[in-house]
Amino acid sequence: MFSAIPQYPPVIDGNELTEAKVELGKMLFFEPRLSASHLISCNTCHNVGMGGHDYLPVSIGHGWQKGPRNSPTVFNAVFNAAQFWDGRAADLAEQAKGPVQAGVEMSSTPARVEATLSSMPAYVEKFTQAFPGEDNPVTFNNMAIAIEAYEATLITPDADFDKFLRGDKTALNEQEQEGLALFMDKGCVACHAGINLGGQEYYPFGLVTKPGAEILPEGDKGRFAVTETASDEYVFRASPLRNIELTAPYFHSGAVWSLEEAVAVMGTAQLGTELNDDEVKSITAFLKTLTGKIPEVRYPLLPPSTDDTPKPESMVLPQ
Repeated sequence: MFSAIPQYPPVIDGNELTEAKVELGKMLFFEPRLSASHLISCNTCHNVGMGGHDYLPVSIGHGWQKGPRNSPTVFNAVFNAAQFWDGRAADLAEQAKGPVQAGVEMSSTPARVEATLSSMPAYVEKFTQAFPGEDNPVTFNNMAIAIEAYEATLITPDADFDKFLRGDKTALNEQEQEGLALFMDKGCVACHAGINLGGQEYYPFGLVTKPGAEILPEGDKGRFAVTETASDEYVFRASPLRNIELTAPYFHSGAVWSLEEAVAVMGTAQLGTELNDDEVKSITAFLKTLTGKIPEVRYPLLPPSTDDTPKPESMVLPQ
């Protein structure tokens, strides 16, 4: 039912993880000039120093606007079947294009991104090295491919649970093993299995009992916005549980700050079971064994802007 996080990034079909491409992708991940304001980067909402997200119920974007959903962690996202809570992006490269163009997030355009990156000779050189043989390597699409290559390296191996899966039965204590047994016996594993313990399939939030509007906002119908199929109303991708203790607040609404409360809510909403306090504590203890070795990231040195670099737009929106 489960697989350990590997020690090395997986192979991505159609995107070879060369050193030059990963290095460029890292620069672009931290590059705030991809946004119209020159203030917001990928790392703003997917902070690699804070569990790969931003510790906010919903992220803050261009013009200090609030986004509609909680920011998922970037760690181990490469193992998800699709990206975003509604799965509207097939892979990390497609996902990288979305926030850059979204008015509520980075509020830029492909043309502006290409003009920005082309204005800095150091970036032109980096793109040429990362995409050899291309006549014009500085493209919006290549930006996304490079970011995907870097994000694929943001994996967190060697969690206690991984050690347990590899045969070290002492890696989990008695309470944690009891939590694993409950996680399986109660049915959590039906949605949260595989390498990422989730991130593969879509399920209604409130399969048995719908949570209140404070946890399940009525206006966000989830995957329905992608498929326009009535049965997909309030359907979301099962959240990956790797490093879950680092990624509060929980759910797509970011409405629950306590991991124990989130476990209790899922018991009622998805399983139709009111878990007792000991069961909640044991399952929570197990979930904390999913925290792996967080990669140490050194902030990259970004090239200076030039006279040709588009100037930043104000974060204060006109009234």
